[in-house]
Amino acid sequence: MRFHAVIFDLGGVVFPSPFDAFDAYERSAGLPDRFIRTVVANSADTGAWARYERSDVDFAGFCTEFEAECAAAGGTVDATVLMQSISQGFAPRPAMLDAIGAIRGRGLKVAALTNNWVTGDRSDAAGPAQLGFDIVVESALEGIRKPDPRIYNLVCDRLGVRPHDCVFLDDLGVNLKPARALGMTTIKVVDAAAALAELTEHLGFALDATSETGA
Repeated sequence: MRFHAVIFDLGGVVFPSPFDAFDAYERSAGLPDRFIRTVVANSADTGAWARYERSDVDFAGFCTEFEAECAAAGGTVDATVLMQSISQGFAPRPAMLDAIGAIRGRGLKVAALTNNWVTGDRSDAAGPAQLGFDIVVESALEGIRKPDPRIYNLVCDRLGVRPHDCVFLDDLGVNLKPARALGMTTIKVVDAAAALAELTEHLGFALDATSETGA
């Protein structure tokens, strides 16, 4: 078999995208479409969102910085309410859980690689550690985040595989580009079913629940 590991992003891949919460907040607050994600994108690696995902700033500091960035862009955002809305109804996609089980059932390693944040003494990816991953690599615990190439190498080192041995799924092209440059096979997740169909083609076996034991 060509591949030895599959690496999943969490939000937007295994779980619904936080962009859904952005969109709902914008509608309720009367903000322009894509306002929040534009603020996040424009602030790049030095902005509040990126700093929070690296644990460079605590929650209170993040809220202050992010609300100021939104204000500078012409909008009013209550960061506490926004972050609470992201965590509500954040259940994993059943088809992705089936895929994780099927991949492990075929003897491949499975990892989660996520940009996240820490609240209290837990990260927002504490739950996914229970979902069948061999390892979970979290930006907030490592102090580096996608698309920094170091975090892709880190997950490969912990899995004991080379980048060329991996398939990586993410919903953001900016996060796929460095993975591809390192040699990973990448899949952009726009539609979960289409992404799993593409993953099936790469791996050469079915990814539903019945395939976990090779049935």
